Amino acid sequence: MDTLPDAMPKHDDGMIDLRELGRTLVETLVNEVMATQADMLCEDGNSRNGYRERRLVTSVGEITMRIPKLRMGSYFPDDVIERYSRTDRAVVAAVAEMYATGVSTRKVEKVAARLGVAKMSASQVSRICGTLDEEAADLQHQTFEDIEFPYLWIDATYIKARNGAHTSSMAAVTAIGCGADGIRRFVGFDCVDTESYASWKGFLKGLRTRGIKGVRCVTTDAHEGLRKAMSECFPGATWQRCIVHLERDVCSLLKTRMQRAMAGKAMQAVFGESDPVMVREAYHVAIDEIGRSGSAAAELLEEAEVDALAHLDFPVEHRRRLRTDNVQERANREIKRRSRVVQVFPSTKSLIRLIGAVCCEMDEDWSSRCYIAPDSLAALKEDPKPAEPIEATEEDKQRATRLIAVAMESAGQKRRAA
Repeated sequence: MDTLPDAMPKHDDGMIDLRELGRTLVETLVNEVMATQADMLCEDGNSRNGYRERRLVTSVGEITMRIPKLRMGSYFPDDVIERYSRTDRAVVAAVAEMYATGVSTRKVEKVAARLGVAKMSASQVSRICGTLDEEAADLQHQTFEDIEFPYLWIDATYIKARNGAHTSSMAAVTAIGCGADGIRRFVGFDCVDTESYASWKGFLKGLRTRGIKGVRCVTTDAHEGLRKAMSECFPGATWQRCIVHLERDVCSLLKTRMQRAMAGKAMQAVFGESDPVMVREAYHVAIDEIGRSGSAAAELLEEAEVDALAHLDFPVEHRRRLRTDNVQERANREIKRRSRVVQVFPSTKSLIRLIGAVCCEMDEDWSSRCYIAPDSLAALKEDPKPAEPIEATEEDKQRATRLIAVAMESAGQKRRAA
């Protein structure tokens, strides 16, 4: 026993190397277990015929497994290591999680080295990250048979990926739904070459095939192909044009910063009102005032009125959620943040893997809280018809005029002061 401490692995300063000690103990234990199992197989007249070495990367470092060979039959420790695998499940989980959170391959290799992995190539990292494929596929192909989704938010963001020998921007399309239980969840995601009508129709038809039904309102930007595909795949559903995208489109048609600032404030004042009568009347006043700065901007607002104000036909507690695509914008930002370290994905499959990992993580986070109260969604089903709009009184018109005038004047003063 007096010589035991000298046999322990030590650092240069004489301190015991606990990591190396743990690696040695694991290696010794695994080899002893395999030797015992092989001896048990030799009790009926069989015999051992040497061994073959197999290296295994573990969370305590790389160990050398001496797998016994038999003269008759074969032996393999399936309960210790998977066939053709060189990495244990702990390292698989760690590397896959790092990849899912947007860590670059080079950084993954550095972290793996600190875990005791002497070498890990980019191809090994890619194979390890393949463990995310099953989880992403489950989410991408899940079916919805017993639940309706009255509200959908649909959008796309562009990420570079290799497609054969070429590099191009791929459209990462996602759909978020709020079910009758009030929980929001990703109901679909995919990667397509272009954000075209055909691509959108194929994506939305996939949602229908997997059981998305009972849709009352779909919120998107003004992409013509998406709008057309939505009307065909979800007939009877209301289209809500995202008011944030509408504001950007209107401001882009104005020439000066002053005009853009004043138009933006006017539109914010419109949608800051809760009374549908005031919102509609203020919208009309905003069209006239913005038209003084640019006729094209006013024409766009006038054309978009029905779709921009569609949320007013739904319960008041739902309107703030429905009128913008913000829930999709946040998801897109997270996908972009995670994908930024990769810059160009080596394949569409690897891009879908990361999108799926992000969606799975966000889905899990959303599952613990309601996005819209289930009771109000139940009331929506009982009273599906929107109320008839009320005519604005003269007083309402005067209030709306003052509201827009004050908002635009405030924006003008701020710009002049700046």
